[in-house]
Amino acid sequence: MLNQLRDIVEHVSRVEDIYQALEVFVERTCDAINSECCTIYLSNHQKQRLELMATKGLTFSGKQLHIGFNEGLVGLVHRTAKPLNVAQASIHPDYKFFPQLGEDVYQAFLATPIVYRKRILGVVVIQQKKTRLFSDTEESFLVTLAAQLAVLIASEQQQGNWLLQERKISVVSGLSACNGIAIGPIWQGNYEPSLSDVAPASVIDIERDKEWLLVAVESALKEFRRLRKQLDSDLNKDALAIFDLFTHLLNDPKLRGDLIQQIEKGDTADWALRQVIERYSARFGRMTDVYLQQRAQDVRELGQRLLYFLYHSQSQEIQLDKPVIFVVNELTTTLLASVPRDKLLGVISLQGGVNSHAAILSRALGIPSVIGPNLKNIDADDRHIILDGYSGEVLLDPTEQEMVEYQKLQDEELEVRSMVESELYLPAVTVDKTPITILLNTGLGPDDSYFYFNLVDGVGLYRTEISFILKQAFPSEDEQVEIYRKVLACSAGKPVVMRTLDIGGDKSLPYFPMEEENPFLGWRGIRFTLDHPDIFLIQIRAMMRAAIAQKSELKVLLPMISGVPELDSALALIAQAYHEVALTHPRVKKPQVGIMLEVPSMIYLLPVIADRIDFVSVGTNDLTQYLLAVDRNNSQVSELYEVVHPSVLLALKQIQGACEHANIPVSVCGELAGDPIGVLLLLGLGFTQLSMNSANVANIKYVIRQSNLKELEELASQAITKPYASNVYELAFDYLEGRGLAGFVRPGKH
Repeated sequence: MLNQLRDIVEHVSRVEDIYQALEVFVERTCDAINSECCTIYLSNHQKQRLELMATKGLTFSGKQLHIGFNEGLVGLVHRTAKPLNVAQASIHPDYKFFPQLGEDVYQAFLATPIVYRKRILGVVVIQQKKTRLFSDTEESFLVTLAAQLAVLIASEQQQGNWLLQERKISVVSGLSACNGIAIGPIWQGNYEPSLSDVAPASVIDIERDKEWLLVAVESALKEFRRLRKQLDSDLNKDALAIFDLFTHLLNDPKLRGDLIQQIEKGDTADWALRQVIERYSARFGRMTDVYLQQRAQDVRELGQRLLYFLYHSQSQEIQLDKPVIFVVNELTTTLLASVPRDKLLGVISLQGGVNSHAAILSRALGIPSVIGPNLKNIDADDRHIILDGYSGEVLLDPTEQEMVEYQKLQDEELEVRSMVESELYLPAVTVDKTPITILLNTGLGPDDSYFYFNLVDGVGLYRTEISFILKQAFPSEDEQVEIYRKVLACSAGKPVVMRTLDIGGDKSLPYFPMEEENPFLGWRGIRFTLDHPDIFLIQIRAMMRAAIAQKSELKVLLPMISGVPELDSALALIAQAYHEVALTHPRVKKPQVGIMLEVPSMIYLLPVIADRIDFVSVGTNDLTQYLLAVDRNNSQVSELYEVVHPSVLLALKQIQGACEHANIPVSVCGELAGDPIGVLLLLGLGFTQLSMNSANVANIKYVIRQSNLKELEELASQAITKPYASNVYELAFDYLEGRGLAGFVRPGKH
């Protein structure tokens, strides 16, 4: 039957209209199984019923037929999510007679649910008049077909085609880029030229096009300087570094050289620009590290802006006469910065990522934002909508009751924000007077988080690989000294933890390509640098030199350590680097050295390495990924990536206990440390040092000040006994809700 299966799938996939495709499906399935009837019902969860979408063999009166989730054999299959094979349907206890179907003529009944990622999309049924039990082969065939059908239906629904008789869509879903509620009219203002629309063209005058391009570069540089200055007066300066990044790239001789070289090959300036930008963007896009992958969008944005200035001599001001919810094809920092803040209620971006710099800027400015292709049906200016930045949902036609409900939530949100900002500079101390150390995760440079150095106790994670990725060759020792010195100087005498180069198959350098079948388990982190001791020694020497005569204390963090041999080898190289620097710089100090605990094997080796290291930093993102064997960037399994999974909590408890027993300072620097739910659990497990992105600092400090450590210890004790991550989440959420803090993690509207 394999050939028949392929035949059905092939014929269905050829049909563009989904409703015709379903008709083809039932027709060919009847032929393949030699049955007299095949029917597809789809789930209408809003009305708690199954609606008949396509059939061969049934005739029914009226325009529409539906079966309740609790009715008949079809409803039974939907409720149990299991196939049902019955020789004589009419004697089954759940059988229900539907006279409008003429269903009494069919006895043999085989049905299977249409399931996509645990969601029941509907039921497919085959029937025959003769009493008989369908064979195991026929049942397996139908189950396989239903799985294929589920993918097709899910794809259509994700594109906004609801496949139900009532096709008006009132809610579309995307990804939350910035929490918050926005209520107001839509405004679409993304009328800029697109790089993807630039067609191949041959240059007529090479020198003219080179000059044309260089003028555009200068215009873009001027705009980036203006926008940075414009935002410099804003309270929140977290996202300013993107403009420095753009300026750096535009001044980079390599980028300019590649653009000029492409023109000299015979391409027009705009066609040359598209090709070079797409090459640069592809380098980042191939990386599996989410943060670095989304730098591809930053490169595309740079290209878009250069294209704009190829066609315009100066940027155009966006004029608005009322506050709006901005709808764009792809949100960019320049576009966002160009809209007057008092006229911007929220942002909906059809493309992009939640870690793009435009998304970071929206969070820095506190603008509720949602990103995702499912939002394509938003197409009318002045249409009043509700944007829920917590759940990622957009309500296109909100009812009066929903408007009142969301207005209330918005008022509560403003109240919470006001409370947080009023206590911004207060220390993170629990109700029962336990001080918590708050550290910063940063990486682009000292300017991107400069404002927050005054609000935290130091830098818990400085990602050195960012500066490597922005270069066109490995940076020299002197270049690295300059970068690290600025970071240490900006930290105002507070400790700075610098992670050594953390690249690998998932974060390759443009000048050192690396490709592996399984990069997360491959040549990355300390494995790479130990294989290139020259690169490692240069970086360690640069860090030590940069720390000379600085008030801030340098600490060195080793990533991806999975065994004692790797640690010993790295420590030997650090000792060598220290002696080499000491020959010319007698005042150099040997830094403290710690490991990033992200590989589960190191949990069990902590007692063995306790006398070799000075501190531990837990990277919960990779630790969770490795513990659960889940690639969170893989949409097929990403829902299994649960940051408060009971096994993750038990691992964290063991880490904290081992570090406390060995008297080793330990901090958490993964996303869990910046999540209010995660912070409650981490504090309860005994962690008192948390390192997070700057956008989370204010909220986390406020939540800590409202929490009682003794109560959190009891909370964590209960959490590690729960079988489901959802149980853990609910437990922590109830704690927040009981203290009036639920607004920090308000779940999506149900």
